[in-house]
Amino acid sequence: MRCWVASLLLVPVLACAVDAPAPADSMQFLVFGDPQPKSPADVDYYARDIVAPAMAYAKQSVAGLSLGDIVDDRPELYPAMKAATQRLGLPWMHVAGNHDMDVGATSDEASLRSFRAAFGEDTYVREFAVANFVVLDDVIALPGKSPAYVGGLRDDQFALLEAKLATLPRERLLVVAAHIPFFDVSPNPQWQTFRTADRERLFALLRPFPNVLLLTAHSHTQRHYFHDAKDGWHGAKPLHEYNVGAACGAFWSGAKDAAGIPDATMSDGTPNGFATLRVNGDGSYALAWHPARDAADTQMALHAPKVLRRGAYPAWGVYANVYMGRDDTRVEFRVDGGAWAPMKRVAQPDPRLVAENVRDDAADALRGYDRSPEATPSAHLWRGALPTTLKVGEHAVEVRAFDAWRGEIKASTTYRLDDATP
Repeated sequence: MRCWVASLLLVPVLACAVDAPAPADSMQFLVFGDPQPKSPADVDYYARDIVAPAMAYAKQSVAGLSLGDIVDDRPELYPAMKAATQRLGLPWMHVAGNHDMDVGATSDEASLRSFRAAFGEDTYVREFAVANFVVLDDVIALPGKSPAYVGGLRDDQFALLEAKLATLPRERLLVVAAHIPFFDVSPNPQWQTFRTADRERLFALLRPFPNVLLLTAHSHTQRHYFHDAKDGWHGAKPLHEYNVGAACGAFWSGAKDAAGIPDATMSDGTPNGFATLRVNGDGSYALAWHPARDAADTQMALHAPKVLRRGAYPAWGVYANVYMGRDDTRVEFRVDGGAWAPMKRVAQPDPRLVAENVRDDAADALRGYDRSPEATPSAHLWRGALPTTLKVGEHAVEVRAFDAWRGEIKASTTYRLDDATP
């Protein structure tokens, strides 16, 4: 068991997690979403904030993967990014992102010349003993249009997949790695962020495989999505897509810490970091998110008021941001060791980041190169109403969540009840 005190929160929080032992036939892979440096300074952040702590995980890993936006429209930074990533000592797969396209390219075919020169082909298959990886460029450049790209696949990619997938062992996990999510993320139904026909065509090719995992990035948030018939998936079970949080978080923004590295929390309240994927010989897998430079590997953050009026209407709550939370994740809380009660999943901004937004607003001077992002509704936030009829004084709040792969994770905090007169 690992426990830690999360000191960056408004109220000190104790959190714990227990990892199950990995099967003997398993392999681990490192997974990075959007590193996206826009300057040499950002490359330095990437090296210190992501690569350095990932070295401990690299020792147990067989390969690594970056899910696009290797740079932020700055191909001249590719050599420095390659050098930083090579410090991990692993074979590495690079996905092309929309910010890896050459500025000024006049066609989709010409849009990845710099990327291909640096990393090789944009679409290929890599085979490992327990898993096969399909790496796809799923960004279709649309020069002269707005937006200037759309998620989709080319005919030559489908031809490659049709030929190669037929040769792959079906018992292994098939991992499809791309940049743009396969689910539509635009609130405008008239704008498809991924072309429907291409998604359905791809899903038809994947259907014969019993174990498939989609890995994407691009959103600079984190969520799990399960495709079904409405998305064109007709497999025996829902198709899991893990939309991985960004290594750069919110584009290397936010106030800097004592090491001079920006906070970089994403707009959904997820700290920047990287993921690991552990694959077993039977095709099953386990995913984990590792916040940057967090030796305790925090999995959940809490927010609660410090003090409430005793007897007040219970309108204020404790919030739990469970970074790897899914729609079906069970999250519960209790006060002073009482009975566990369910927390309600809410689609709203994480109040921790809202508080950071307020601090930025109130500051008389810039707190960082770029301020933290405006908080947006999180896909993995839960709320429980705090009781106000207890005795005056401090009260202990415990929260537990049941992670799909790590099992029970816990965090705790406190709040105080005071008497007040009108």
